Amino acid sequence: MVLSLAKATVRHFALIVLVLGLVCAEDPYRFFDWNVTYGDIYPLGFRQRGILINGQFPGPEIFSVTNDNLIINVHNSLSEPFLISWSGVQNRKNSFQDGVYGTNCPIPPGKNFTYKLQVKDQIGSYYYFPSMGFHKAAGGFGAIKVLSRPRIPVPFPEPAGDYSLLIGDWYKFDHQALKKILDGGHKLPNPENILINGRPNGTSLTFEPGKTYRLRISNVGTQNSLNFRIQGHKMKLVEVEGTHTVQTIYSSLDVHVGQSYSVLVTADQAPHDYYIAVSTRFTSKILTATAIFHYSNSARAVSGPIPGGPTTEIDWSLNQARSIRTNLTASGPRPNPQGSYHYGQINVSRTIRLDSSAAQVNGKQRYALNNVSFIPADTPLKLADYFNIGGVFKVGSISDNPSPKRMYLDTSVMGADYRAFVEIVFQNRENIVQSYHLDGYNFWVVGMDGGQWTSASRKQYNLADAVSRSTTQVYPKSWTAIFVALDNVGMWNLRTDFWARQYLGQQFYLRVYTPVKSTRDEYLIPQNALLCGRAEGKSTTP
Repeated sequence: MVLSLAKATVRHFALIVLVLGLVCAEDPYRFFDWNVTYGDIYPLGFRQRGILINGQFPGPEIFSVTNDNLIINVHNSLSEPFLISWSGVQNRKNSFQDGVYGTNCPIPPGKNFTYKLQVKDQIGSYYYFPSMGFHKAAGGFGAIKVLSRPRIPVPFPEPAGDYSLLIGDWYKFDHQALKKILDGGHKLPNPENILINGRPNGTSLTFEPGKTYRLRISNVGTQNSLNFRIQGHKMKLVEVEGTHTVQTIYSSLDVHVGQSYSVLVTADQAPHDYYIAVSTRFTSKILTATAIFHYSNSARAVSGPIPGGPTTEIDWSLNQARSIRTNLTASGPRPNPQGSYHYGQINVSRTIRLDSSAAQVNGKQRYALNNVSFIPADTPLKLADYFNIGGVFKVGSISDNPSPKRMYLDTSVMGADYRAFVEIVFQNRENIVQSYHLDGYNFWVVGMDGGQWTSASRKQYNLADAVSRSTTQVYPKSWTAIFVALDNVGMWNLRTDFWARQYLGQQFYLRVYTPVKSTRDEYLIPQNALLCGRAEGKSTTP
């Protein structure tokens, strides 16, 4: 009897160990090995120098599932330093992996660095891009898909296919020539064309008749808002940068620079080929690119005029933006269970008003937020902060409100408390559409309108189902307001995605800080972290 009891106890203990092992099992790993090179590309019909990843332009797609660990070994075979950033991937507790110069030392030529990302509590459509200099104008970008875990319900049937479409403006000039223009203190000319998956025309997607497909559309360009449409077909919006949306039907969709959308399209028309059209918005000269929506049993090639879209109409775009709302009935992988996080009922602890501007500083063109034009330090800010290296930056070097001073240069860092709930208002006094991105976070876009923001503008905020995303537009002579819960400790880049303006200073870093030094709130510096500037020679061993 004692022996039987002992055996039963062993079996019971083994079962507990097995269950605990399953519960505590580490999330899956996906491994990528990338070689970044220059290579000949011909998007405009003549040879250009492009940035290729494993010989591909655009780069390879990253496919993943919520909570996956992504181990991406990047070999820099270029002749200059290189970094990749992950637009929309939050890198929770780990701004060391963000891939911008404020957080990472660049990968030197001939060297490699292994990023260790986790798409923690995320689903959705994103992209990666090269963040150094003006590399973004040469390629090196690619799509990121994060699927829901198998047991998490998705608010639409599984599509028959899932295509990524990377759209963006494109220059005929080499990225080094563009950088030289900017370094000389001048404005850039406008881009010459639009690309769809690396081509101005000729990209073809195949659809089975009667079936529904998911299209993930990301604007990876350098400045232009773009309108996306499909000849003879409607689009059902289902997801924006990780948020399931109210499933509204659109005939065309404005995608501002840096933004990502997912739509469902059903192949329910006569079986022949149709245009996919992408054109610039709010420009005097309309640039258009096309791709082919190809039925598998197509009996006729694409024909007829390219479908037209909106051109300079601001109100049309503003009304569409306001119609994009969060699907409150959909399940999601976010840290707070669906329905438990009512952002409209949380007290705002701080309001930050950001005013963009353009001016000459020391005879050169610069751009700024609150009249501070950002200049990089000699050491990545996150490393200086981690190693307590003084003199690299000053917290509070950009104020919460527009400054009466003339524009000036500084390494602008704004301090913020961990777990604060803040309101940020972007004020655009210029005649262009602007687009802003915050690394490390999604935020609720609670309001946007023309004119000057005042405290009375809060009366029109959407406090129920505003869309949560990481990139928002601000229309000309207008404002956009967002709410953000600062629950991700780190050094995070807030920037314009109008890349020439970003390069010439329209950005800063938000230092989300807690005095508690715990891996519960922030991970330790990676042992493989590259060290440069005043951090060179420091130890990454805990």
